[in-house]
Amino acid sequence: MLTVIVDYESGNLHSAEKAFQRMAHETGAGEVMVTSDPEVIRTADRILLPGDGAFPACRKALFDHRGVFEAMEEVVIKGGKPFLGICIGMQMLATRGLEYHETAGFDWIGGEVDKITPADPSLKVPHMGWNDLVIDTPHPVFEGIKTGDHAYFVHSYHMKVSDPATLLAHVDYAGPITAIVGRDNLLGMQFHPEKSQKTGLRLIANFLTWKP
Repeated sequence: MLTVIVDYESGNLHSAEKAFQRMAHETGAGEVMVTSDPEVIRTADRILLPGDGAFPACRKALFDHRGVFEAMEEVVIKGGKPFLGICIGMQMLATRGLEYHETAGFDWIGGEVDKITPADPSLKVPHMGWNDLVIDTPHPVFEGIKTGDHAYFVHSYHMKVSDPATLLAHVDYAGPITAIVGRDNLLGMQFHPEKSQKTGLRLIANFLTWKP
C-alpha cells in the first residue's frame, strides 16, 4: 500500500509527512511517499494534497507541475482511490475560488471558496487557532471522533458547499465555517490534522484505513 503526498512546492510538507508516516506505521497502512512525479502518483493507493497560501497561487503551482493533476484525476476520479485535501488542498476541490479574483477549482465537490465574514466584527480574520468540531454528517473518518474535539486552523477563506450532504463537519466562528467536506472517495479538511494533536492523528489514521 502506498500513500502519496503530492509535492507541488506549496508549503512545508515535513510535518504532514512525519504525521502520516507515524500513523501509517501504527495502522499497518504501508508506505508514505512525498513526490511530484506523475508516474509515481499513478501507482498510489491513497493521495494527500496539502497546500498553504493563496488559492490562485496554489492552483497555478499545481498545474505548473506538468502531468500532476492529470495523474491525480486518473487515480482519484477514474480509479476511485481515497483522496484527502488539506487546507488549500481541500479548497481546490471546489468549483471556484474567489480569493483576489475568480479562479477555477477542480469541481470535484461543488461549491465556492469565499472570504470568512464573522457576524461578530470583533473576531479577527484570519481564523487562527483551536476550534471545536461540530459533526454534521456521519462518516467512517469520524471513528473515535466526536463533536467538541478540537482542531487547529489558519485560514481567511473557507468552502461553501453547494450540496449540504457534502458538509461533514463545521466549526462556529460567529457563524459556521466549513471544516470537513466529502463525498464518495473524496475528503477535504480545512484545518491541519498534522498539527491537531490527538484529534488530528486519529483522523489521519482513519483516512489511512478507510475503504470507500
